[in-house]
Amino acid sequence: MAGLTLRSLHKSYGNVEVIKGVDLSIDHGEFVVFVGPSGCGKSTLLRMIAGLEEISAGELWIGEVLCNHVEPRDRGIAMVFQNYALYPHMSVYDNVGFGLKLARTPRDIRDRKIREAARILQMEHLLERKPSQLSGGQRQRVAIGRAIVRQPEVFLFDEPLSNLDAALRVDMRMELARLHNDLGSTMIYVTHDQVEAMTLADKIVVLDGGVVQQVGSPIELYQRPANLFVAGFIGSPKMNFIAVEVEKSDGDAVVVSGQDVVGLAVAAPTAGLHAGDRLTLGVRPHDLTATAATSIVGRIGLVERLGNETIVNLELPSGASWLAVLGGDQALRRGESLALGVDPAKALLFDTQGRALLPAREGG
Repeated sequence: MAGLTLRSLHKSYGNVEVIKGVDLSIDHGEFVVFVGPSGCGKSTLLRMIAGLEEISAGELWIGEVLCNHVEPRDRGIAMVFQNYALYPHMSVYDNVGFGLKLARTPRDIRDRKIREAARILQMEHLLERKPSQLSGGQRQRVAIGRAIVRQPEVFLFDEPLSNLDAALRVDMRMELARLHNDLGSTMIYVTHDQVEAMTLADKIVVLDGGVVQQVGSPIELYQRPANLFVAGFIGSPKMNFIAVEVEKSDGDAVVVSGQDVVGLAVAAPTAGLHAGDRLTLGVRPHDLTATAATSIVGRIGLVERLGNETIVNLELPSGASWLAVLGGDQALRRGESLALGVDPAKALLFDTQGRALLPAREGG
């Protein structure tokens, strides 16, 4: 097993550059998730690692081997696709072992590897079935088993759960987390679903327009996003934003006001900021509270009462629409006025270039 190093990796199709200089280090045994909107380049980057797309410029190292021109079969990787691509006329046993059979692996070794993969994936009872007799989650396990028997150094997953329903996606996320823990392998996983990224990853790579926006642990990206794009993409529901202006600097805080908020002190570096500077205020829906210390007042546009929590769509005076996630079952009605409090310690400010103005880390 091995780690990976990507050095100034580029990919172009004619004059169109889709991967624009990616630098990334992935340690042995890490579970890394590439996440971003459709068209951001995450699947292209994964296919470059797999050898299914040529590298236009830069270097790809797997372990100590420069793999730019190494054939896919010789890279020590196995890829699981969004489409299960199972042979319908073959049993699960034969589907899992087909690659080993093509490689002329001796029958006894092939049998041992197939049954070991079936044990790991808890599908020994499915080995004699055909794909048509399996559920979507079972078919995905077969596709993963086909990768496991190759004993690759690196597993690559390209949106493997996107064809499953919501309940199966949750189950398969737990299966993949357990599999990573059992195998200790390096895994790279592509998804557009940031909930999958948050729940599975040791490290998340956020891409947009072929450029890495930020790399870090799920909690780091949630609490300390580098810019507006990451702040708006990571977290569900997404972060709320409104335009504000600097009123004054007060020690380690910046006091901001706008059409929707007045005199809110937000922890942020004050150097270089002056009264009248335009900023963007960001607040996560879960950090809004119905308290006496109000910061935001708006009119309720929609209420989703889910029992354990209530999601409120709030229409602000500026015309902006915010979401608030309030604990418990709140008896709120559409059209009512609602006042919400903002925790200044959890609010974020962004400059006109979209960069986050993050307070210094505690103790650092």
